[in-house]
Amino acid sequence: MEVVFKIKKQDLQKVKNVILKDEVVSKASIIFKESGGLGLKGNDYYCYISGLEETCNKAKGLMKNLGKIANKRDTEKVIAQIKSEEESAMTGFSSIFG
Repeated sequence: MEVVFKIKKQDLQKVKNVILKDEVVSKASIIFKESGGLGLKGNDYYCYISGLEETCNKAKGLMKNLGKIANKRDTEKVIAQIKSEEESAMTGFSSIFG
């Protein structure tokens, strides 16, 4: 399961403290991206979490007062960008190790 949260810039450190210190959620794949680096408007950050359904649901509970689930368009853009970066990294690794 994947979930993307939109976070105000001033709340980024609070979100990191909550998410990364939780025993369950911190074991998921967690990526933070600035909106400008994703080609999205605003001065916000996005938090991408990929993991078990239980993990993503717990993250939703933890984020209740710190951020909101990103709209569908932004979620799709964030996930596509992250997948593209992962593919580029894998291509780079395969060319190094042949």
